[in-house]
Amino acid sequence: MGIDAKLGQTAAKVAPEFQAPSLADWEKASAKASPGGDVHNLNWVTPDGITVKPLYTAQDIEGLPHANTLPGFAPYIRGPQTTMYAGRPWTIRQYAGFSTAEESNAFYRKALAAGGQGVSVAFDLATHRGYDSDHPRVTGDVGKAGVAIDSVEDMKILFDQIPLDKVSVSMTMNGAVLPVLAGYVVAAEEQGVSQDQLSGTIQNDILKEFMVRNTYIYPPQPSMKIIGDIIEYTSKNMPKFNSISISGYHMQEAGANQALELAFTLADGKEYVKTATAKGMDVDDFAGRLSFFWAIGMNFYLEIAKMRAARLLWCRIMQDFGAKKPKSLMLRTHCQTSGWSLTEQDPYNNVVRTTIEAMAAVFGGTQSLHTNSFDEAIALPTEFSARIARNTQLIIQEETHITNVIDPWAGSYMMETLTQEMADKAWAIFEEVEAMGGMTAAVDSGWAKLKIEAAAAEKQARIDSGKDVIVGVNKYKLAKEDPIDILEVDNVKVRDSQIERLNAIKQQRDAALVAQALDALTSAAQSGQGNLLDLSIQAMRLRATVGEVSDALEKVFGRHRADTQKVTGVYAAAYDSAEGWDKLKTEIDQAAESLGRRPRVMIAKLGQDGHDRGAKVVATAFADLGFDVDMGPLFQTPEECARQAIENDVHAVGVSTLAAGHKTLVPAIIEELKKQGADDIIVFVGGVVPAQDYDFLFKAGVKGVYGPGTAIPASAKDVLENIKKAAAR
Repeated sequence: MGIDAKLGQTAAKVAPEFQAPSLADWEKASAKASPGGDVHNLNWVTPDGITVKPLYTAQDIEGLPHANTLPGFAPYIRGPQTTMYAGRPWTIRQYAGFSTAEESNAFYRKALAAGGQGVSVAFDLATHRGYDSDHPRVTGDVGKAGVAIDSVEDMKILFDQIPLDKVSVSMTMNGAVLPVLAGYVVAAEEQGVSQDQLSGTIQNDILKEFMVRNTYIYPPQPSMKIIGDIIEYTSKNMPKFNSISISGYHMQEAGANQALELAFTLADGKEYVKTATAKGMDVDDFAGRLSFFWAIGMNFYLEIAKMRAARLLWCRIMQDFGAKKPKSLMLRTHCQTSGWSLTEQDPYNNVVRTTIEAMAAVFGGTQSLHTNSFDEAIALPTEFSARIARNTQLIIQEETHITNVIDPWAGSYMMETLTQEMADKAWAIFEEVEAMGGMTAAVDSGWAKLKIEAAAAEKQARIDSGKDVIVGVNKYKLAKEDPIDILEVDNVKVRDSQIERLNAIKQQRDAALVAQALDALTSAAQSGQGNLLDLSIQAMRLRATVGEVSDALEKVFGRHRADTQKVTGVYAAAYDSAEGWDKLKTEIDQAAESLGRRPRVMIAKLGQDGHDRGAKVVATAFADLGFDVDMGPLFQTPEECARQAIENDVHAVGVSTLAAGHKTLVPAIIEELKKQGADDIIVFVGGVVPAQDYDFLFKAGVKGVYGPGTAIPASAKDVLENIKKAAAR
């Protein structure tokens, strides 16, 4: 007799006799406790348009084809490995990088000693955008939101005493992917580690950069050529290394709901596979080294369903390409808890948020995980906060016994239903993309970016109006916030040290050989012949710099310029039932009469910070309220921003900052406005600004600072009052 039969006998002995009620019986009994006497009023409609019911039964999963699948077998809904965490837990990663290579190296070594199992590198924005630290456009960006890397010498320091044949390395790099990956390969070689021993992942996902994160360099078409060359080179020479991490993370961080994130990421993946096969590669020769990267936010059930649905759909997509090997069909993923869900207000709540999100990632079956630190809505994480984030994963792995059961949600009436509904919703969007000609076309048209921006504006309006609760921000707010310790990077000191090292490298290298290697890159870009990663490795061995390799390609490819179109009406539609909206619109109309024109603001991004979710949402909301709104192009210098503000005759400039450059760049824009005779234009600042920095900014001349969690109508009211005061002077 099997164990299941024995359990059945036991249950028969101890269970009381009862008549199973019908669903209609439950609905009738529950009606009294339901709003309006209708149990269907308890349904929750997600931002994705999926209806989540308060009760699921066996009827909901009747006929679902995946209800009886097993882990390790197609379509891999229950996980890509047969034993999942019961055999080996997920890899604990710590995404970090700040200041100099020396400081980041010290952080990595401490993290590895404290239980970290892989290194995930965050690069500064200058490196992302292919600029060396001495470039005049990056004065406020060097070392601020990641580690500054200009050459192989920086890479060697970054991985000093970290054995690259044993420690996997994940690098979040897309724009300057060629020189950065080449620098890592050369640093490993000079450590005595051959290319075939290297393990890890390079993000190398450029299409999502054009939609959300904006750390691109070249236009879409040549960028796709670079991706194809990297897939080709790594499949031949770096068999343990993942050539691409197809990222939905930044889409969700920019405002996409789970269905959009899933659909667009899978569509990106399909585009990359098409690019590789167009080079004559067999899909089974490279598909097993493709990996994915998901954001995990506070929508607990849907995040689990999203990850299960992703494996189902990717298996389907790869079968359509004729993939045969199991590894080609299975979606493997890294996850990171949401940075956007973290709050500046009552920040220790973020420890709870990160724990919940980490649990969703684990229940969804991630292969590796990074947990964000509680202070990341304010500044770079301290060692104290990073240890809590890392220990969150260790506690889940070591103390809860969650790892002992493979996919405990399998067979759940609710989860199996949500998995199918998430798959259906994402597939419908995926087919829209296909009808446009694929993701490159959808990105080129701007359609995909606008879809995400509309979702972001709607979400922010729901928070600002109180429809979506954020504990400590729009409900259960503290009367007084206590300051917390933050990590601050001395941007000037880091830049000076980087320039000193750059100068030393240029004096010691063979300049003629470097020039030849760079010319070879330019020629290959022109002709389309040769592998660009191979040529980049040759140049970096000779001590070419990140900026020089990027410039050699820019001569042919050019530098991409994004459009500044914005969505309209979305914020107002989601907010306008809230008290005070119409009153504020009336005040703006009255101000327009007294000013002789509508109050005009310019929303600006300075330096190399391309994270424009906040800027676009603010621009949309201000326009919906009745302001005239100009959007400055990304990556402006303070001089360029001041000139545009004067030419457009604005009353105010709003600087959106998410990359810690505010103490350098905001005083610079104020000074530039004075220099150009426009000190009547007021400046306000929004974004990730620590409370400790508010006084600094006010003393510099800023009229308003609006940190994370500030309701947009409140900031709009304050900006309006400051414009009226300035006009009255």
